[in-house]
Amino acid sequence: MLSRMAAFGTSKQPGTAQTLKETELAAGALGIQVQYLDLRDPKDLDTAFHTARTGRVDAVLVLSSAVIFSQRTRIADLAVKNRLPVIFPQNEFAEDGGLMSYAPNYADLFRRAATYVDKILKGRTPAELPVEQPTKFEFIINLKAAKQIGLTIPPNVLARADKVIK
Repeated sequence: MLSRMAAFGTSKQPGTAQTLKETELAAGALGIQVQYLDLRDPKDLDTAFHTARTGRVDAVLVLSSAVIFSQRTRIADLAVKNRLPVIFPQNEFAEDGGLMSYAPNYADLFRRAATYVDKILKGRTPAELPVEQPTKFEFIINLKAAKQIGLTIPPNVLARADKVIK
């Protein structure tokens, strides 16, 4: 049962404060305590995992950040070393050895962005165009990572995955 989780983020990354606030609201509604660990620099990773492990968190949520994205393989390795399940905000993390990711389908977003460019080139003002949210998301599970940390993914969760890496 998940009762304590760590959230890894980068406070200098735009949007982190709002994402953390929403995460804490959702976690609180489920009775889950969130411990935020700020990763301003890649050297902060070892300390963050040590703090998470000694703080006895049950899982880690990684928030989106350029610093974190550049260290995705190292984060996956540290998750295995510390035997912590980690969910990531971009599919590349799971593809590079992380346990799982739930993320927008960026190829779909890029295709949709092309329609904005087309409208602007045809004379529309960007301020006239509506802001859109992602509508397609992908859930990826890496079974190799699960095995390395001794985690069994229930069949009903595997059935919901868009992609399972074996």
